[in-house]
Amino acid sequence: MIPATPLPDFRSPAFLRNHIEDTLSFYLPRAIDPNGGLFHFLRDDGSVYDAHTRHLVSSTRYVVTLAMAARRGLGGEEVRRALQQAFDFLPVHRNPDTGGYAWLLDWRDGQARVLDATNHAYGLAFVLLAHAHAHMAGVTGAQAGIAQTYDLLEQRFWEPAHGLYADEATADWRVLPYRGQNANMHLCEALLAAYDATGEARYLDRAALLAEHITIRQAGLADGLVWEHYKADWSVDWDYNKDDKTNIFRPWGFQPGHLTEWTKLLLQLHERRPDAALIDRARHFFDTAMHKAWDGEHGGLYYGFAPDGSICDSDKYFWVQAESLAAAARLATVTGEPRYWAAYEHLWAYSWRHFVDHEHGAWWRILTADNRKYSDEKSPAGKVDYHTMGACHDVLDALK
Repeated sequence: MIPATPLPDFRSPAFLRNHIEDTLSFYLPRAIDPNGGLFHFLRDDGSVYDAHTRHLVSSTRYVVTLAMAARRGLGGEEVRRALQQAFDFLPVHRNPDTGGYAWLLDWRDGQARVLDATNHAYGLAFVLLAHAHAHMAGVTGAQAGIAQTYDLLEQRFWEPAHGLYADEATADWRVLPYRGQNANMHLCEALLAAYDATGEARYLDRAALLAEHITIRQAGLADGLVWEHYKADWSVDWDYNKDDKTNIFRPWGFQPGHLTEWTKLLLQLHERRPDAALIDRARHFFDTAMHKAWDGEHGGLYYGFAPDGSICDSDKYFWVQAESLAAAARLATVTGEPRYWAAYEHLWAYSWRHFVDHEHGAWWRILTADNRKYSDEKSPAGKVDYHTMGACHDVLDALK
């Protein structure tokens, strides 16, 4: 475990690799379920507080994080075994009759009961990402799932008239009216990985199209920034979830973390298909997020700001800081501007002091504006430190 003080060299590849391994050691081996898959719900000390609920986002993100570590030679055989077990669990979510993936399962004694069979494009984004990363990590049978998942998305969620994916469908594939940018953002991420895994240009073409439509066309409807929620015709829905802070996948307000996540994705696109306009757009999103959402008093980025620029959610979320530091590193390396390294250092130093658990490992999930924890639930559904380990991998890639 890397100590809390003094501050380490956050740009050191050795530090980044060690931090990934420290984080992995929080999950392994305690998250391994002898009955299959991995446990999704862990408290601060690593104890499991729900051994039976399985969320599609956690199931797939475990595959992603373990595959990324395995490819970098981190964690040894333990990571390889955990990756195989995580990958082998993905078909448990899949309905062989409809091709859909259940959002929530109850898993007991090697048997699954579906709790929520809703089909989410967001979930399929991570199914695609998991197969792409598993294939790149050498997992047998993963490659077939890349094209299979892409085809399923094409059949069920793709809207050619809008050049974007719909968001949600019932178990029998009746598409519901909500449209959102979040699923399309993570599909852009997954398609970039699918391209890296296969070399097939169609995945890169589609990723570029999603980026253009969300970050230019849709952003043009919302003051040049990425709004989260839309109606079925892709017109802006300014009021969706305005009074509901509980939906972690569909928050109201402009999301600084999604602006910086798009920064990262635009620069990854630029890396694969160079275009200076992508850098300019990435810079605009990152600079706006830091300007509007950095807490000058307590440090860190707030969760959300309203259309009038006021902070609408002052909580601090782990993933917002992680994605932002990864974006800062990519901007620093592509632009050569020292201010982005300065932002990177600020974000890391804040996260190191307030989010990283130097006793047990991994990051806490959510803090108040003045950096107090809400609960001892370190890894509830969807977390598994995919964002934090992913950010370290991103920075390592940028430093190359």
